[in-house]
Amino acid sequence: MYIIDLEHGNPSSTNPSDLTTGQALEHFNIEIRKQETKKLIEKGESESLELKPSLSQIKEIIQTIAGFANKNGGKIIIGVSSKSKILGLQIGKDTIERITNKISVGLEPKLYPKIEIEEIAQKKIIVIEVNETKEKPVFAFGRAFKRVGKSTLKMGKNEIEKLILERKKIYWDEQICEEASLEDIDWEFVKIFFIPKYESLAKRKIAGNDKEILKALGCIENDKPTNAGILLFGKNPQRLFRNSYIALARYRGKQEGIERLDYREFVDNIFKQIDNCDEYLKEHLAIMSRMLPHRVEREDISEYCWFSIRELITNAICHRDYSDQGSKIIIKVFSDRTEFYNPGGLPVGITPKNITEKQYSRNPVISNVLAKIKYIEELGEGWNKIINEHKKHPLKPKLPKIKADKYSILVTIFSTKEKFKGGGFKLNERQKKAIEYTRKVGKITNAEYQKINKTMKKTATRDLQNLVRREILIKKGRTGKGVYYILSPIYKGDIRGHKGT
Repeated sequence: MYIIDLEHGNPSSTNPSDLTTGQALEHFNIEIRKQETKKLIEKGESESLELKPSLSQIKEIIQTIAGFANKNGGKIIIGVSSKSKILGLQIGKDTIERITNKISVGLEPKLYPKIEIEEIAQKKIIVIEVNETKEKPVFAFGRAFKRVGKSTLKMGKNEIEKLILERKKIYWDEQICEEASLEDIDWEFVKIFFIPKYESLAKRKIAGNDKEILKALGCIENDKPTNAGILLFGKNPQRLFRNSYIALARYRGKQEGIERLDYREFVDNIFKQIDNCDEYLKEHLAIMSRMLPHRVEREDISEYCWFSIRELITNAICHRDYSDQGSKIIIKVFSDRTEFYNPGGLPVGITPKNITEKQYSRNPVISNVLAKIKYIEELGEGWNKIINEHKKHPLKPKLPKIKADKYSILVTIFSTKEKFKGGGFKLNERQKKAIEYTRKVGKITNAEYQKINKTMKKTATRDLQNLVRREILIKKGRTGKGVYYILSPIYKGDIRGHKGT
């Protein structure tokens, strides 16, 4: 085996028969690597493995090196067909040097991948190992490439700009909005809504005039609005960023194919989007009232945690990828759940599992301004509060589900509406059957309760009294055979605050 490290010079050869005792371990490691390479070949091409039959495809090989470096790294094995058949290579004295030179000339910035010559089934192959680089984007022959599945594709202009910004650590919302001027700022909104709220929560007079305050917050730079300034305080942000709004659809059932009840688009500045979307959702939440044990007053219970609704709307606004103007925030309300789709995946190091433990912000200016007037939780506490609110909810909803990749995040929260049918109380099977019977027939008597449940009168009386006490059933009539029971308006579905269903 020959190992060539482009940073450390010429190849060296190792003949197993010449090994000393001290070299035995190294020889063992080489054999292990050969077995690993063989297994890789058998698995076939993937997002991290490219197979090439010969060095005649050197241009494609260099493009793939760039694609791996711009993504998660990978290996290129030369001398193997795309069907994983080992073909072998004729390797001369200057083969590695020629590969090295072509890689050096073809890539910008320069990369130094490790090159190995291995022998498998008595045939020589070349393995090029590429690590992900921090100096993105890497260009091959003047074009940037990315690895997607088994393919190496050219990057688009927006993708290249995004990588350059990430490398420079300049956030999108900090950039100057070149197409805008200070006339695009809604100064009346700044003066009447934002500044008073800011000063009230800060409990002090904020120094400077309105323009100076926005500049200090990162919303104005060089006498021009930043992207954050337009989204937060613009008169018409959608004129400059057409998809910077929230689309919301409500469905009658559990799937999109079922009848759609409503569709709304929440536009304007970020503050108004959050407030209007939050207000709309809460208007259409089901709310159940029930009597508290041994107390006169009722308890109102929402099918969702109210805090979670607003926090998830605000999170979507704060953390979406605004540089992707082909996507927008989408909220879908189904009968059993609500989904929040957000363009822009989780950053490196953040996963659905550790999202409650780590703090990040894709748009730090927007996040900071919203935090100033308590639109978001400070110190990254929002997710912890969402989880805690779910745990404290009297109907014990399922915890939110987070699904994420590099391009989007989908957060699902689950309705407790089905639990309204039991008033939030545990019911035995006899009571559940009686409730369904009452819903269909309109009423139920003690005798009918006994019949459908095949139970004794004493048990039926106790169960019915229990349902009346919980205000699930209402007792009608006075005594004897004249007594019957109907469903309470709350249980029938007369749920306050739930519109349009």
